[in-house]
Amino acid sequence: MADEQLKTTPLNAAHRALGARMVGFGGYDMPVQYEGVLAEHRWTREHAGLFDVSHMGQCKITGKDAIAQFERFVPGDYAILKEGKQKYSLLLNAEGGILDDLMAGKPDHDGLFVVVNAGNKEADFAFLQASLEGDAKLTVLDDRALIAIQGPEAAEVIATHDDILLELGFMDVARVRLFGVDCYISRSGYTGEDGFEISVPAADAERIWNTLLEDARVKPIGLGARDSLRLEAGLPLHGHDIDPDTSPVEGALNFALSKSRKERADFNGADRILKELADGPSRVRIGLHVKEGAPAREGAEIADADGNVIGKVTSGGPSPTLGHNIAMGYVPPAFAALGTDLKVIVRGKPAAAEVVAMPFVAQRYYRKPKAA
Repeated sequence: MADEQLKTTPLNAAHRALGARMVGFGGYDMPVQYEGVLAEHRWTREHAGLFDVSHMGQCKITGKDAIAQFERFVPGDYAILKEGKQKYSLLLNAEGGILDDLMAGKPDHDGLFVVVNAGNKEADFAFLQASLEGDAKLTVLDDRALIAIQGPEAAEVIATHDDILLELGFMDVARVRLFGVDCYISRSGYTGEDGFEISVPAADAERIWNTLLEDARVKPIGLGARDSLRLEAGLPLHGHDIDPDTSPVEGALNFALSKSRKERADFNGADRILKELADGPSRVRIGLHVKEGAPAREGAEIADADGNVIGKVTSGGPSPTLGHNIAMGYVPPAFAALGTDLKVIVRGKPAAAEVVAMPFVAQRYYRKPKAA
């Protein structure tokens, strides 16, 4: 897509002022790196990285039927979700395939605040607009930007602006006055680190971005490091690791299937999903430690120990934290046990690989201590 056809986020000028290398992603002109992917990856793991994720789609679903209507298309139990909480879920088609993965929560008493992926947002919004019935209204929040701050020092940075935000635990969400404007803020992210995602008015985004960058613990981070961080965290990327043909069971996302919803079987694709839970899927997403050779990138074939092709890599690359190559991909369940020796075919050559647990790097989300 030519530059003139790419959309821009409210932070585009700020990225260019910082000397970012810009690329097209999800239809947007986005920063892939500032000083380098490796340096930015390590900074986020050690300090606090600042990400522009304003290309993501933000919306609200309101009305007395909002929850019941939303639950027709997702397998999570949002009826019992408390105000101030959010949950990861999956937007499913009639066949149980994953149209998108998303975050939806209750920052206040006014329905659901939902964030979907950039490349799917127009299709997601059109799907919901056409499918919601009764008293359920979709409002697209296209006048807002989304900024993520991630890393072990992220909470300390945010606390300098409002220390009450330290009371938020992982997957808490709130509507607050922050930086002098109305914000939605959740303690979550896409890196495996502690951190926050902050929805702000588009008109104030550049001021808030620059304010956060005034802290020496914070550096801007591009999409390159965002991808390597989420890969280490074992998190799927829609359109690559999961897609409309992939079920939640195949995608190893069973945690997103609420017990009550499985019992009611009242969501899109429930028949397929429940059958796969009972009988096993034909394939499943796994993590791989690639022990030799070049990184196994998306599309590389996965073979068994005898060299028979059994699957494909969907994401892969070097792990800066671990110091070796890692990958995710799909294989039949018979080859998915931890410790199974496999091969990846890179540039026509087989390289040794082993099935390992995900996440590859331990997640460090902040969970509040349970009351005694």
